[in-house]
Amino acid sequence: MTNLQDGNGDPLMSPGNGPDLSQIVLIGINHKTAPVEIREKLAFSTEETATALGTFRNSPFIDEAMIISTCNRVEVILIVKNQTQAVETVFSYIGDTKSVSPDRLKTLAYVFSGDSAVRHVFRVAASLDSMMIGEPQILGQVKDAFKASVNTKTTGVIINRLMHKAFLTAKRVRSETGIGGHAVSISYAAVELAKKIFDSLDGKTVLLVGAGEMAELAVEHLIRNTSSGNLLVANRTLSSGVALAERFRGQAIRMEEIPEKLKFADIIISSTGSPDFVITRDQVQPIMRWRKNRALFFIDIAVPRDIDPAINRIDNAYVYDIDDLQGVINENIDIRQTESLKAERIVDESVIKFIEWHEHLDVIPTIIGLRKKLDAIVDMEMCKTMHALDHLSSQDRLAIERMTESMVRKILHDPTLFLKNPGSHRNKSVYLDFARKLFNLDS
Repeated sequence: MTNLQDGNGDPLMSPGNGPDLSQIVLIGINHKTAPVEIREKLAFSTEETATALGTFRNSPFIDEAMIISTCNRVEVILIVKNQTQAVETVFSYIGDTKSVSPDRLKTLAYVFSGDSAVRHVFRVAASLDSMMIGEPQILGQVKDAFKASVNTKTTGVIINRLMHKAFLTAKRVRSETGIGGHAVSISYAAVELAKKIFDSLDGKTVLLVGAGEMAELAVEHLIRNTSSGNLLVANRTLSSGVALAERFRGQAIRMEEIPEKLKFADIIISSTGSPDFVITRDQVQPIMRWRKNRALFFIDIAVPRDIDPAINRIDNAYVYDIDDLQGVINENIDIRQTESLKAERIVDESVIKFIEWHEHLDVIPTIIGLRKKLDAIVDMEMCKTMHALDHLSSQDRLAIERMTESMVRKILHDPTLFLKNPGSHRNKSVYLDFARKLFNLDS
């Protein structure tokens, strides 16, 4: 049974290009195309996202929609019925709600469709399009955006498949490359250096001097890499120190207590706005004997510097400032760039697989797949049956083959008609996807 026919007995011809990938459209602005003051203005809150998605869902030109809004990007992913009208709908809506003219938006935005849109989504999820390649936060943000779209019921078969494939691609990039394994931020580089000096960070006492954002990030990284440690927070404004200490389950102290607390600290992270040194060599030298020369590690991420560089001349006292950490970061950025080439290959492979899946959503390949599946079952069962009925004449065998052929054709008749025309009010891709899953055509 090699002649491929539909349920009416008509021959099937598979089109060369499959379904139209241009129905997948992405519109966005990011850190490469717009300054922060514009990105801030265009950002969507949770409530604004839900409202926008509801508006797009009701558009006659849009079938599915999703919005990604972070500090570095605002992107709208669409499955469209009319690409031109759908794009205009999005520009008009954002222009009206964000008080930015559509013409201005168009000078800042990028619009991708088809495989270019798919590739962009995969690169974003895998952190290849981030301001800092390999940063892990974007994947969580994309997952949250997808969840919000699912909750508002604005996604369907294609966006659901697209995002699940994006998440799998990001997971592969993380596990198969070293793109996220090297410190590229001041705070994280500081922690990596601390881990090199101490065999283990467990049980270490951290003294945080100042309440700057970079110092807080460093403490967050340290807490992820240690257990059963203590945190002391010294700040010129005690109330701010108390608030920060409570956040990390630590203890607030006054700046005047720093020299005494140096006896017990293992790691000091300093980030104040002081014009002078906050900790000097004369304060550290006397306590080292009391500490029995136990290692003391200073991370100075302040400009101007908080920690006296002369402390480095004391045995087992280590001071790293911004320049030291930046050297580590620059080396690691080069490593990440090399690893990103491997990641791009993984993305390309994923795009190819997604396109293959999308092509199989077309009616003709699905009907062909159904016919092949039924033919294979009939051929296998006929072979077993005819082997047991070897006394049949050639005319009898031919009659049975014609009967099974007719049965297959009649079984496929109604499903074929429905898949070709499920109705103008129905999403054809939903039924095609369901048919392929029901008959396990993609195994």
